[in-house]
Amino acid sequence: MRRRLIQSTLAVVLVVIAVFGVSLVIVETRTISSSAQERVSSEAQRLASIVDSRLSGAGTGTVGPGVLKSQVTGERYAIVHIPGQPPFTLGTKPEGEVIRGHADGEEGETVVIEEPRSTVSREVGRTLLVIGLVALLAVVAAVLLAIRQANRLASPLTDLAETAERLGSGDPRPRHKRYGVPELDRVADVLDSSAERIARMLTAERRLAADASHQLRTPLTALSMRLEEITLTDDPDTVKEEANVALTQVERLTDVVERLLTNSRDPRAGNAVSFDLDEVIQQQLAEWRPAYRSAGRAIVSSGKRHLQAVGTPGAVAQVLAALIENSLMHGGGTVALRTRVTGNQAVVEVTDEGPGVPADLGARIFERTISGRNSTGIGLAVARDLAEADGGRLEMLQTKPPVFGLFLSRTPLLKRPQPEDEEPTVR
Repeated sequence: MRRRLIQSTLAVVLVVIAVFGVSLVIVETRTISSSAQERVSSEAQRLASIVDSRLSGAGTGTVGPGVLKSQVTGERYAIVHIPGQPPFTLGTKPEGEVIRGHADGEEGETVVIEEPRSTVSREVGRTLLVIGLVALLAVVAAVLLAIRQANRLASPLTDLAETAERLGSGDPRPRHKRYGVPELDRVADVLDSSAERIARMLTAERRLAADASHQLRTPLTALSMRLEEITLTDDPDTVKEEANVALTQVERLTDVVERLLTNSRDPRAGNAVSFDLDEVIQQQLAEWRPAYRSAGRAIVSSGKRHLQAVGTPGAVAQVLAALIENSLMHGGGTVALRTRVTGNQAVVEVTDEGPGVPADLGARIFERTISGRNSTGIGLAVARDLAEADGGRLEMLQTKPPVFGLFLSRTPLLKRPQPEDEEPTVR
């Protein structure tokens, strides 16, 4: 590309020089020749005037070469004819072609001035040399300008090609580099926008993989425990009961996967419905009971019963599962789930008797990769995202002892009464 730009620019300059240079040479040659002819004619007229003044002033009627010798200088040659006198010459007769000027005086005298044409040739040569130097300077300037312009256009294209290659190789970092050429800057804008979109897509994919591995780990562990209990018993009723629970957990796994895929495409795409909050809580208690029993701990529920909440049951179950798992891993003592009503919202509080959240974490507990112990730091972040996707919110209400609150929109249940708060019941 650089060579083509230089060649095209140089070709244009050479054409311009050829067209205008030849015309200029012709015009200048004619102008110099005309000027030389006018100069010789003017010199003859001047010498004739001098002869007239000498003849009229001398009174003798004779004018010789000694009187006019100083009037002819340089390479000029003069021939003077005065009536009644023999003609005389002034200067050295030139050789070769000459330029001749003729003038007649008032006393009848005739003056002829000759000048070698070589003076015109020399002047034309000097003019051609100047024109040639100007043309050469124009060619050099054109080449330098073409090189500069070629670099200005080719270098950005090379950079843009490297940027596109980096995008293709999986490096989506935008360069934010501009070149002062509107068309190239537009291409750079598009590539940077594409890089940002690719970076967001890669981040979303990595986030989906991390979320999926974290969200599926606990249900798969619980499912494997159910299947182990099935293999260890011969009681058909127990097998049937555990199998039904395992099927429910499989459905939850399916819902988890669908929910994660939905959130990865559009975190705002919720599928909120009115559901019975008790059913979700009881389901979570049933699923986590074996894990807490193995750890020698208890899990209880209390508070308002028969609350209707607006949200996605699967997402709410995932949020509660994340909070319960967090209490199992980082907390201590009994874990309590308490439901209450505030305004037009149903609140599920999850607390335990552990040491609580370290003071240096504070509100950062919901940030990704933030964890008080050797864990992924993803669970609470995913739980908050799921809650917000349904129009709810997840907050840490207290650090010591730890209290997390899940706030959901509420609709009244008209078919059944809402009893007062119940005492905690071990599940």
